[in-house]
Amino acid sequence: MFYLIPLIRFRDTPSVRFFDVTIPRSNARDLVAHHGPAVSPPDAANSGAWQFYLHPHQDDYLLAASVGRTFYLVNFAWEQLFHTVRLEHGGDILAIPRGTFHRSLPDPDASVVLNQAIRDPGVCIDREIRVYDSSNIPRLSQLTSKELFALHRSSPEVIAYAA
Repeated sequence: MFYLIPLIRFRDTPSVRFFDVTIPRSNARDLVAHHGPAVSPPDAANSGAWQFYLHPHQDDYLLAASVGRTFYLVNFAWEQLFHTVRLEHGGDILAIPRGTFHRSLPDPDASVVLNQAIRDPGVCIDREIRVYDSSNIPRLSQLTSKELFALHRSSPEVIAYAA
């Protein structure tokens, strides 16, 4: 199951706060810059269906370094299969376990996300970052178009939300 990791504030100075964002055992760091209202991955060109990433050998730990992003998560092994998580700039770190379909939608402005991943040794990054078209996976397509899911903000508030 996904979870949120709160940032640990360790120092304040006038108009400046310092946070420890260390992820123990992280062995890969990706800085992902989204320019403008970039959906990641983009919708399928031929059908307009949602596409998702899925990493079989990597856990993601995502921090919104500038503005916010909304993440859609689907994992068929979870009791509640579909979740929406809102990450705010300077908010929690989102932990997404391997085997989870995920995609993100932007705020209107460009955004930067820091991923402090944990990858299995010897993983080829070119083969690990896989994109799946939901229109080719009937269960995923049905779930993402009709199912009710929960919106988990990067604060304690949890709101029921209809897709």
